[in-house]
Formats: sequence, C-alpha cells, structure tokens
Amino acid sequence: MERKHMSAFSLYQTLSTDEPPPATTPSRQVADKKKRKKENGANKVHTIKAQLKPERKKKRKKPLMSPQREEILKGFTKDEECANGDGEALDALLADLAKVNNSRERASKLFQWLVNPIPAKSFFSETWEKKPILVQRKNSDYYKGLFSTAEFDRMLRKEDVQYGVNLDVTSYTNGKRKTHNPAGRALPFTVWDFYENGCSLRLLNPQAFSSTVWNVLSILQEYFGSMAGANVYLTPPGTQGFAPHYDDIEAFVVQLEGKKHWRVYNPRSEDEVLPVLSSANFSQKDIGKPILEVVLEAGDLLYFPRGFIHQGDCLPDAHSLHITISSYQKNSWGDLLQKVVPVALEIAMEEDVDFRRGLPLDYLTYMGVQNSDKVDPRRTQFFSQIERLMKKLATYSPVDAAVDQKARDFFHDCLPPMLTPEELSSSVQGASARWERGQVLDVGSQITTQTRVRVLRAGCARLCSDGEAVNLYYTTENSRVYHKEELKSFEVKAEHTDAIEFLIHSYPDFLTVGSFPCDSTKDKIALAELLFERGIIHTAEPL
Repeated sequence: MERKHMSAFSLYQTLSTDEPPPATTPSRQVADKKKRKKENGANKVHTIKAQLKPERKKKRKKPLMSPQREEILKGFTKDEECANGDGEALDALLADLAKVNNSRERASKLFQWLVNPIPAKSFFSETWEKKPILVQRKNSDYYKGLFSTAEFDRMLRKEDVQYGVNLDVTSYTNGKRKTHNPAGRALPFTVWDFYENGCSLRLLNPQAFSSTVWNVLSILQEYFGSMAGANVYLTPPGTQGFAPHYDDIEAFVVQLEGKKHWRVYNPRSEDEVLPVLSSANFSQKDIGKPILEVVLEAGDLLYFPRGFIHQGDCLPDAHSLHITISSYQKNSWGDLLQKVVPVALEIAMEEDVDFRRGLPLDYLTYMGVQNSDKVDPRRTQFFSQIERLMKKLATYSPVDAAVDQKARDFFHDCLPPMLTPEELSSSVQGASARWERGQVLDVGSQITTQTRVRVLRAGCARLCSDGEAVNLYYTTENSRVYHKEELKSFEVKAEHTDAIEFLIHSYPDFLTVGSFPCDSTKDKIALAELLFERGIIHTAEPL
C-alpha cells in the first residue's frame, strides 16, 4: 500500500494535539529572545496549513501617506546621493574602513553609512529616542553583502542552528501570535517546510554565524558604548510573523531583500515612552492608528525608538528579509542610578550621623497610606527631612565606581573585535610561532624596549577598581555567542596601573615599550608581553 507523504510541518502539527491553557504573554526582553526555547513556557502549536495558507492570498490595502510620514520625508529628495549610493558591496566598504587608523573614527563612519543621507549629528539631536524616521534610497544594493537568504540557507546546512536558541519559527494569524519551535537542530528540510506553510523565521544571533554581521556589530558597539545586537527576519509573501508590540531597544530596521509593509504607532501613554521592558503582544484595537505607514524595499532603513509600537507584514507579491540592529537596552540614567543609590546610601550611613538618627517616635501615627489625606504639620516636616537627606545623599554618590560597574556589564555583553588584516598580522592571533619540518619555529619573546605598541581598539580594555584591587577588563577574548564566556579580567599590579592608563589614553598613537612608566626595564617588557598574550595590544610592525 502506497504511503501518503506528510510534510515536516504537518507531522509537527500531528504531535501538537493538546490545546494549551490561556497564557499571558511575558515582557519580551532581548536577552530572553536569545535564550528562550518556547513562547510562554511549554506552549504547543495548533495552527494547520489550512489556517496559514489563506492568509497568504489576501490582498493588502495600499499604504496611506500619513502626515507624520510626510514630515519625516520632508527635506529629502529622491535623487539625493548616499555614501554607498553606487551599489558598492559592503565587504568593500568594510575593507576601506579597516584602513582607518582609529577605531572610534571607523565606528563613526560606519554609523554614518547606516543612516545616510541623514547626518549623524542631526540624527542624535532631532530623532534619537524621540521619533521614527524613514530613509528610502531607491537603491536595492545599498546594504548588499550584510546578510542574505542564501547565507541563511548555508547556515542551516553547515552550522549547528538550534530551535529556540538560534532560530524561532513564528506566525501571526487571526490576531494570534504563535511560536512553532520543535526541539533540536534546525535543518533545511523542516525549516523550509515551515516557511512554505506561511511561517516567519527569526534568526536570533546572526553574529554567531555571519562574519560580516559580527564585524558590523563589533564596530557599532564602540560607537554606541552599549551592546549592539541583531535579529534577522525572513517572512513569506502575504504573511505576518509577529503581533504589534514595542521593544526596549533602539531599532534600526535594515531591509535586505524583497519588501515589507510597516506600521508604527506612538506610545500609548507617558508611562510607555522609553520603557524599561518590552511589551506583551497587543491586539489591533489596543493601538489606534499608525503615525507612519510605509513599504520598505531593499536598501531602505526604518528607525524607531523603544516604546514605539510596530508591526510588519509581507505583501502578496514578494518575500521579505530584514535585519534589525539594536542597541541601548538598559542604558538609561535610571539604570546607572540603580547602581549609584544603594552604594551611596551605604556610604552615607557609615559616614554621616544624620542618616543614622532615629525616626520620630510617633511617625507611624501620621505617615503611611492610611494617613496620606491628613493635614498635619508633622507630615510636612517629615517630607522636608527626607528631601534634605536625599540632597545630602548625592554628596556620597560613588558615580565613577557605578559607571565602572556599567562598563563591566557592557564589556561582558560585547562581541570580540573582528581583526583587520593589519591588526591580525601584528597581534598574538597572527604571531608567526608554528610547527614546521618537525620543529617549533619563531617561538619565545620578541618584544623589546624599542617595540612600538598600542591597545587593539579604543574601547577594548578598561581599568576598574573594587576598592581593594585594580583589575583590567577586556573584550578581546569574548565569544561571538552572547555571554558564552565569563567576563574577562585580571588583577593589575599597583606598579603597572600608570603604564596601562598611559597606553589607554595614548590611543591611537603607538608607544615604545621603553616609554612605559614602570620602575624597571624588566617590568616594562613583562607588562607588554602579558598584554600582547591577552590580545589587548598589538605592535606597529609584525614581530
């Protein structure tokens, strides 16, 4: 008897027969997106082909030109030139940037390329954290080389892509957002069957697989001073993969292939402006009318701040591939103060008797919620004392130490730098030590007092003190996989701290090892060897 063929998608559906209980959708943080394996715990998926396929055939209404979009587009002409306007491949651009001597300047140039033709200075003064902005280039090759569907397919075949860790399979039909992740490795046979049946594919950490994405993000993170992350989204024609929601990151939506219809909405209230956490999924009735409605085509860019609700769906005539580059998660003044205030209070209580004096004997009789409506002069005095102590607390705030705590968090989040050819040849990773013809060659110290060195990148190392010891934190040995490695650091000898500060502050200039402010030549060379072995410094010429 001939056995009827059953697709991977259909087979998966037959294994998901139990109806899940209703569940509230948790806040969707970027870190959760990289780690969670299934949406809302162990929810199973029940969407069948018959439910998904009709959605692909529906005609989409032509997007309207809203007043907000007209305002955003004002001042930009169709013929305005862009830095990459001639279709120059991204790898050529990155090769040119690799020749830039200063990594800060390199990062500034790459960000300017990302948002061209908008000047970076005006972007941050007029748009950043304030409003969405649209860049339409009429140049489908502008972002060519960043990522492609062909590279996605190669990854599925060659790399260990895991459902829920590296890849999410999603759908949004009839107002319901679902995740369809099986267990285990995502192989082309199954993944492309999901796609053919109307499911969107979200690659959670493309930088772990794509050297180009890694390179771009590792440069941009230095510009932002905050983790730069990315997700890639591949959506079939005529479908939508995600419900309306807002995020807790600044989002740069880069259209790579095809086109996608986007709607962006204002935050619903002041409480949702620049939110601390991402939102749950919204229904259409929750969000009102969009302030911006547009079809992004390859080469276009859409930016929106955290808190702006958004949704994107594919038109019936083309698939969509876009990458969302993100930054500034948990990088607000409030996040810094969360580190400052508890320590400031601890210091104040140790050093200032006013913070240790007892509360009034009868304060419970006139303070608290049950007494909040009372008109009582003792309440006024109580609030005045709190205000006085809060002002005084600022004088005990260890702001520099708190900033260093933020820096340590950032260094743990960071991607390792992707070395330029010159950096590789002059760093420990490109050292000539090797096994050849039955023996070890070019091994051992080659650093002298005349060797010229500098830190590998402007932001790759930082001295921090915990009050007892000084440690050097660095990113050069980080993993491309988020938090796969522990934060990298080592304790610095007291006699070496001035030399390391000297190195860091002298970037991008090269210094001779002999110019290190250390007590002896031996100390100078020993410090240089240590920093070279950790990949923190490189030499002006290959050793």
